[in-house]
Amino acid sequence: MKLTKTFLICGTILAGSAAGACEITLRSADTHPDGYPTVEAVKRMGEMVSERSGGRLCIEVFPASTLGEEKDAIEQTQFGVIDMVRASFGPFNNLVPETQIVSLPYIFRSSEHMRKVMDGPIGEEIAKGFEAHDLKVLAFYDGGARSFYNSQKPIQSIDDLEGMKFRVMQSDVFVDMMAALGANATPMPYGEVYSSIQTGVIDGAENNPPSYDTSGHFEVAKYYTLDEHLIMPEALAISTMSWDKLSPEDQEIVAQAAKDSVPVMRELWDAKVTESEAKVEEAGVEIVRDIDKTPFIEAMGPVYDKYVTTPELKDLVARIQATE
Repeated sequence: MKLTKTFLICGTILAGSAAGACEITLRSADTHPDGYPTVEAVKRMGEMVSERSGGRLCIEVFPASTLGEEKDAIEQTQFGVIDMVRASFGPFNNLVPETQIVSLPYIFRSSEHMRKVMDGPIGEEIAKGFEAHDLKVLAFYDGGARSFYNSQKPIQSIDDLEGMKFRVMQSDVFVDMMAALGANATPMPYGEVYSSIQTGVIDGAENNPPSYDTSGHFEVAKYYTLDEHLIMPEALAISTMSWDKLSPEDQEIVAQAAKDSVPVMRELWDAKVTESEAKVEEAGVEIVRDIDKTPFIEAMGPVYDKYVTTPELKDLVARIQATE
C-alpha cells in the first residue's frame, strides 16, 4: 500500500499540467522524507522535464526509502530496476574510487568550496568514474556539512571522542576516520540510528543539521558539535540502461533539467540548514559552535595516507585544495 500511495502522489505532482500523456516515466529513489531539499529538487526537475517534453517524459519521486535504503537503491539503479537514484557519496566509496577523495575528512574548506569544485572540471572527472558501473551522473547535489551528535556529552575537543560509539555510513573511509579520532565506528543503515541511540547500542552518529532534524535524532541525542568533518557532495544518477533508451533529444531534456535543479536544491538546502539549527536549539539541543578543528585535521594523516595512494589521486587532492 505504501508503494502505491507514493506512486500516485508523485505521478500527480509531476505529470499534471503539461499537455499530453507520459510516454516514458522515470522512477527516482531517495532515502530522505518528502519535503526534504533533495526530494523537492528532483520534483522540480520532473516538472521541468514534463514542461520541456510536452508531457511525454515524467519523473516519479519515491522518498523515505520507499524503494530501499541507499545501498540497495544504488544497486537496483545499476541493474535498471530503478531508473534514478539520489544518494550520498559514502555508499559509492567502495565502488567509485574518485568518490573516496571528495569524501575525505576536511578535504573541503567550506560548502562554497565544495560547490565550486564539483561544478567545475574536477566534478566532470569524478562523474566519469561512475560510468564503468552502469551509472550516469546527472547532477551533484549538496550533502551538507556533517558533524557529530550524541546522547552523552557535549564534544568540545578531540579527546571527548575517545571510546565513544558512533554510527557511520557503510564506507571504509568513515570507519577509518572514526578510528583516527579515537572513537568506534558502527556501520548501520540510516533507518536504525534512532532506536540504536535510544537503546544505547551506539552513543551517537554524524550528519548535517537537516538530517539530524528531520530524522528526529535530536530527540535522543541532545549534543551537537559543528566540527564539520565532512562536507560531502551527493550524486543524482540515472541507470545507463534507462539513459540509453532515451532519444538524444530526450537525453538533452533530462540532462539540462537536472543541471537546472542544482540551484533550486542549494537554495532550499541553505534555508533548511538555518531552519533546522533553530528548531533543534529550541527543542533543547546544545550546539557547540566554536571548536578548534586543528587537532581533528592533524589526526587525519593516516586516513589520507591510506586512500591517497597513487600520483593521480595525490594530484586530485592537490587540485581540490588549490581551488579558490
